[in-house]
Amino acid sequence: MSRARDTQRARVYAWEDRFVAPFGGGAVGFAQAARMVEAIWADLGLRYPPRVEPLPAQARRRLADADRMRLRLPESVPDWVLLHELAHALSATHDGQSDGHGARFLGLYAQLLIRYLRIPEEALFSSIAEAGLRVDRAARPPFLDPVRA
Repeated sequence: MSRARDTQRARVYAWEDRFVAPFGGGAVGFAQAARMVEAIWADLGLRYPPRVEPLPAQARRRLADADRMRLRLPESVPDWVLLHELAHALSATHDGQSDGHGARFLGLYAQLLIRYLRIPEEALFSSIAEAGLRVDRAARPPFLDPVRA
């Protein structure tokens, strides 16, 4: 089974650098990031947060990565990158499949940015529209939805 092409990836990264990063509050250490993941997961009313693991030393082209079961982070990571990776964990389905940087991911990420970085909602969604990105403003983690027979 092949994965669908992640058509928004580069545009999401460019939008983050231009719009999201200036709202960031700084770097978060690894131990603090692990506690934040647990606290945010619980604050969202969810159980079984993803594990936080060290990013492998050979990972030179990425700041971090995530799926439903784990977030892999360096020793220090910008707070907005932590929320980005958490949105990947939230957007993954039961079988771990993600929509990459698609509309569901971006909707969940936007909700995290509004709630935890306190980015004004109107400005955030305006910037997303200006960047030409698809977003599902009502996105929910797919693992919360009942499995359809």
